[in-house]
Amino acid sequence: MIRINLLPHREAAKKRRKESFNIAILVAAMAGGVFAGLIHLMYQGAIDAQESDNTLLTNEIQKLDQQIKEIADIESEIAALKARKQAVEDLQADRNMPVHLLTELVKQLPDGIYITKLAQQDRVITINGVAQSNERVSELLRNLTSKTPWLNKPELVEIVAGTVSVSREQKRVGNFVVRVRLSNPAEADAQQALIAKQSVQTESPKP
Repeated sequence: MIRINLLPHREAAKKRRKESFNIAILVAAMAGGVFAGLIHLMYQGAIDAQESDNTLLTNEIQKLDQQIKEIADIESEIAALKARKQAVEDLQADRNMPVHLLTELVKQLPDGIYITKLAQQDRVITINGVAQSNERVSELLRNLTSKTPWLNKPELVEIVAGTVSVSREQKRVGNFVVRVRLSNPAEADAQQALIAKQSVQTESPKP
């Protein structure tokens, strides 16, 4: 009977299987490494692209901030120029205010009243005067209320009885103080239009 020794053959087969397993593990490890590397490169590319976008956005935001600052500076300069322009216009308008004041007082002063003193603080005019009667003072207040666009809001501060010598006679008079406000040109124009409208309505014949 013939006997065959298979031990070397089994050892060789076992060795080949072990080598194949090791090669498979190595290939799998290499494939895993390559796959992981590709994933890393993909994410790194996305991160780099995002960082580039962020840098671009930061630069654009800085540019916008600079432009906003420049616009704010320009707006401040425009506001300052407007304020200076308005100041010049106010000064030019105020130069004519004494003329308007004296002209209107001459127009609205009733007979039997004369002024002894005028004082101005800002746009408030204080008038000291002498009247033949209280009715004359009332007429002055009515005139200042509705007949002049340059003077408004008259207020009787006080009226005190007194006497004056006329042709060696003592006559009773009223020493009065009236306070009135001087309008600016814009207010005067508006008041003039209102006075004209009221005048037309008064003069219109009734049906």
